[in-house]
Amino acid sequence: MEKRIELERRGKEASQVKELNLDNARATQIEGLTDDYVNLESLSLINVGLTTLKGFPKLPKLKKLELSDNRISNGLGALKDCPQLSQLNLSNNKIKDLEAIEPLKSFDVLTHLDLFNNDICNMEDYRTKVFKLLPNLKYLDDADADDNDEAEDEESEDGEANGGEDAEEEDDDDDDVDEDEDDAGEEDSEEEDEEEDEGEMTLSDLYKKNLDDDEDGEDFVEDGEEEDDDDDEIDDEDEPSSKKQKVAEQDNDA
Repeated sequence: MEKRIELERRGKEASQVKELNLDNARATQIEGLTDDYVNLESLSLINVGLTTLKGFPKLPKLKKLELSDNRISNGLGALKDCPQLSQLNLSNNKIKDLEAIEPLKSFDVLTHLDLFNNDICNMEDYRTKVFKLLPNLKYLDDADADDNDEAEDEESEDGEANGGEDAEEEDDDDDDVDEDEDDAGEEDSEEEDEEEDEGEMTLSDLYKKNLDDDEDGEDFVEDGEEEDDDDDEIDDEDEPSSKKQKVAEQDNDA
């Protein structure tokens, strides 16, 4: 196990390691894992062959511990120096009764516990008794106290959250539409006011219009006189030539 730990560290200092996977590293007890791993958050010891947890180090930030497929029957008190432990998997071990898991009562943040395929699971009212013993527990063998799967609970919570967000978005859209309609109504009323203002004629406008009509009439009279003068000139030109000859003969006789 010590060689496996050295390999998994990948050249990092013990205090820099946050995750360790020691699955299948054969050993009957913890070896090479020390209190130096102060920032370790996740530790996996699946199918190692552990029969005891004696010598388990102080891991103040450990949150997730995988111990499935071992031969552990008791001694869970060795985990007491891991106060942040929230997920513990002990499936397929040798846990026989409630007394073996009683040390877990001291873990205030332990919410997930897996005891599947242990002898304790054959106990009458097994789930009810475990939840009563560990009141802070939320999920036992991937199901809550009402026997609802954890995955279903998460989907339900996600659905409610998304439903609330969708409703808020719809409300926002409705507000936007109302604001657009209000703006359009205001613009229409402003245009109507402008049209009404243009349709009204003040006294000064009426006076100016009369003056313009008078000027147009004078122009018409002047134009008529010019036309009369033109007609006189045309009449003189149109006198018969015989009349002009007679006038000329009288002048010669004289």
